[in-house]
Amino acid sequence: MAPNVNPKKPTEVTITRAKGRPMLSWVGKKPLGRVTAFPAQAIERFSASNASNAAPAQGLGTADWSKWPQGLPQGGLLYHGDNKEVLAHLLANGFRGQVKLIYIDPPFDSGADYVRKVQLRGPKGTVKIDGEDYALGEQVQYTDIWSNDNYLQFMYERLLILKELLSEDGAIFLHCDPSKNSYLRLLMDEVFGPDNFVNEIVWQRVSAHSDAGRFGIIHDTIYYYGPAGRTWNSQRTELNQKYVEQFFDQVEESSGRRYSRSDLMASGLRNGETGKPWRGINPGERGNHWKVAVATLEQWDAEGRIHWPKTAGVPRLKRYLDEAVAQGGTAQDIWTDLRPIHNQSQELLGYPTQKPENLIERVIAAATNPGDLVLDCFIGSGTTAAVAQKLGRRWIGCDINKGAIQTTAKRLQGVMREQAAVLATNTQGELVARDDAPPAPGQLSFGTWRVNDYDLHIQHNEAVELACQHLGITRTRTDPYFDGTRGAMLTKIIPLNHPLTPLDLEALRTELKNRPEEERDMLVVSLGQEHKAREWVAQYNHNRPINKIHLIELRTDRKAGGFIKHEPMSVQAHLERDGNTLVVQIDDVVSPSIIARLDLQEGIFRASIPDWRAVVDCVLIDAQHDGEVFNVALADVPTRKQDLVAGRYELPAPPTGATVALKIIDMLGEECVLRLQP
Repeated sequence: MAPNVNPKKPTEVTITRAKGRPMLSWVGKKPLGRVTAFPAQAIERFSASNASNAAPAQGLGTADWSKWPQGLPQGGLLYHGDNKEVLAHLLANGFRGQVKLIYIDPPFDSGADYVRKVQLRGPKGTVKIDGEDYALGEQVQYTDIWSNDNYLQFMYERLLILKELLSEDGAIFLHCDPSKNSYLRLLMDEVFGPDNFVNEIVWQRVSAHSDAGRFGIIHDTIYYYGPAGRTWNSQRTELNQKYVEQFFDQVEESSGRRYSRSDLMASGLRNGETGKPWRGINPGERGNHWKVAVATLEQWDAEGRIHWPKTAGVPRLKRYLDEAVAQGGTAQDIWTDLRPIHNQSQELLGYPTQKPENLIERVIAAATNPGDLVLDCFIGSGTTAAVAQKLGRRWIGCDINKGAIQTTAKRLQGVMREQAAVLATNTQGELVARDDAPPAPGQLSFGTWRVNDYDLHIQHNEAVELACQHLGITRTRTDPYFDGTRGAMLTKIIPLNHPLTPLDLEALRTELKNRPEEERDMLVVSLGQEHKAREWVAQYNHNRPINKIHLIELRTDRKAGGFIKHEPMSVQAHLERDGNTLVVQIDDVVSPSIIARLDLQEGIFRASIPDWRAVVDCVLIDAQHDGEVFNVALADVPTRKQDLVAGRYELPAPPTGATVALKIIDMLGEECVLRLQP
């Protein structure tokens, strides 16, 4: 029976117990026996064959799609939503035990907000307001500030679900920093079992760091867990220069080649070929044996690969430096050779905490084979998905931040277009066997899905202001925790990019403990609610005379008037037919969010920045929009900050009566979809 990818109603999914015994306790620790799986809605589809006029991607890769849910198209899966809900959805729809590798780079409990710098597009120095280079300032991508032990419960729940998705021979890599790495190690032991611990990897991410009053923190930690039968592909690294200078200290007179001396004997007696005397040397007298048969020793000696000491001693094998450099060294658990993203990196996307591709490449290459399924539920800038795609692995990614989904989607479109271009230049869509050819991908397409909709395309501060206006809340700007009052009740507005969870409510309880004289009830406003959150509130309010908690769910509460509205971006465009060619011309784009960010009147903004393309990050076109899924037929995604979108596009004319849809994304990540008919 095929899995139901889009059930009409939420379903309950069972989570099995952790494999290890409890090793860590915290306030509010609760097991996760069941989770609610919500339906997913397909919102966007990209195919490199359609978007780049490349040859169809047929017969590519080595992936086995036979166990792929029949309700899903083959290709990558990118989910927008709370990752707990996304993971539950995957469990309910055919992915239990199917994931070969999980790599996650979750929040570190660093106590900081992670932001990206936002500026208008255009050549540097050309976009100015009052003589100053235009910049929108900083935009929060995600918050890494937690109260009490909420972080531990957050990670505990997600690790338990990830365990269910992992295959019997699969592995998980958890990336963290010193903030909570000791706690996370114990959580990993509890969830996956201490017997499945493989490595603690130390990645030197910078060469030096100035930290007042302590030694500079220059490393991250990656915990690697997997069963004995997991996939393992040994990885090679460049030889360390100090190692070369120390051990490759011999020079062959006849050739001038540098070499090191390696032992030809190993401890232990043997009765076979490796235990026989050779050239008057009996290894058994030393309690040893030769590492290879005597015949091989003879061959090596004939080739000049045996180092004979000038005085008494045992022969050794010559290990030539040029061969060692070509082969590289075996990767160890301290990684000092993988440099982080910096301001001049070609990979730089402006996303905070972005990891370098070579770091993720080492992880994926070591723990998977082509065609295997890779999952990252904190996808961020999309590095895991991009590298998996380049290496011919299938992938699933998700993130709650809309900016992360947009960044990842644009990045993957570029990767797939490049792969399709390579395929299009080769016979029958096959890659030429050459050293620089990329691996054949399993599928040159991916879909973007949404599990619940907790994004209103607005920042939290704006959402608080709009919610207060919408619900008649008196704004309180001096209270460090509560946002205002409604009647006699204190009001807290939960960020609208995630549902109300028990972790949010535990933070409220802690705040009330710090206010023992507070006798008012509480109003908690959210866009959605977890079922366990409602249960938490019911239990909390039971027989409680004061400080009762009342809930408003903006998405469904009819009395509250439904969704919060704000002024959206507007687009003016028109279509023209020229024979079999459709011309799409964008005439104007107005982004009230950007204008508001500058605190300017629209007239002044237009006078300063007359070219609307400066506010647009990318343009996508669906030539035959069905009203539901946006199928990308053309993607205008500038790769450099100084480049502008074209604004005028030509593509094959669709059938008469087809609807053409434009998706415009501005520099703050707000989207606008405009539907036109030729």
